[in-house]
Amino acid sequence: MDVIFYAFLIFGLFIFFSSFFTVKQQTAVVVERFGKFIGIRQSGLQLKLPIIDKIAGRVNLKIQQLDVMIETQTKDNVFIKMKVSVQFKVIPEHVYEAFYKLEYPHDQITAYVFDVVRAEVPKLILDDVFLRKDDIAVAVKRELNEAMTTYGYDIINTLVTDIDPDIQVKNAMNRINAAEREKTAAMFESEAQRIRIVAKAKAEAESKKLQGQGIADQRREIAKGLVESVAVLNEVGINSQEASALIVITQHYDTLQAIGADTNSNLILLPNSPQAASEMLNSMVTSFTASSIIGEQMKKQTPRVKSKNHTSTDYNPSDTSEANEAGEIK
Repeated sequence: MDVIFYAFLIFGLFIFFSSFFTVKQQTAVVVERFGKFIGIRQSGLQLKLPIIDKIAGRVNLKIQQLDVMIETQTKDNVFIKMKVSVQFKVIPEHVYEAFYKLEYPHDQITAYVFDVVRAEVPKLILDDVFLRKDDIAVAVKRELNEAMTTYGYDIINTLVTDIDPDIQVKNAMNRINAAEREKTAAMFESEAQRIRIVAKAKAEAESKKLQGQGIADQRREIAKGLVESVAVLNEVGINSQEASALIVITQHYDTLQAIGADTNSNLILLPNSPQAASEMLNSMVTSFTASSIIGEQMKKQTPRVKSKNHTSTDYNPSDTSEANEAGEIK
């Protein structure tokens, strides 16, 4: 009797505890009775008929992610590998459809992703694939939502997370980018060189302009100084010709002194001797003197000139020979 009692007690406890079960948060439990769906239990402590009812399955209500790797061809015949990440979840109100209508949801989602990507990418060249990857992701999401909503799945987001062309294509793209950057750098360098040349030319033009103005002012002041010097020399009995000769010889020595004072000068004057200035002065004075004598003689002579020893004679240019000899330049 004791054995039967304990057997019934153990059986009763088993029936009692099997009548209760717990459901975790963000999970739904599908309950069947004799193989027929009778209800969905949400999170918490739940009750079912022992032996008769059973838990057919548990459905995850959390957001899940499926990464799909796809190899496809672009419009310019470049094979690329794309990684598309699909974020989805089961709609709580459609747990029945998600559990009974679709046996392998991951395979179904993968198939749709393959279909959309291989329909969109061949329309684009490789560069446009990188630029319009968001458009591809939107197209995948739109197609998946239309298909998966029927099965109780909601597509939260789709992302094109990786685009990997063939290694040779990537190397070619890197070379193209490097060449473009070198071209841009050369253009900027040329523009900088042009700006430097223009700035230098403007500076030189301004410098020459200022130098010209300076030379003009210098010559103007020199001319004023010469006029004042001649006037001073005239006041002490030196005529204009002698004064000019004196000023020229003075400037000659000033120039020699200035050249000698410049240690970086490479100028060489040939010939250059102590007698050169004296000879130049003597030559100029003799020339001025001869010119003066000739001028005086021409003023005194008339067509007929009477003298003590001679009768009237006509003017003979040879009478100036003496003056010419006196004014001969050595």
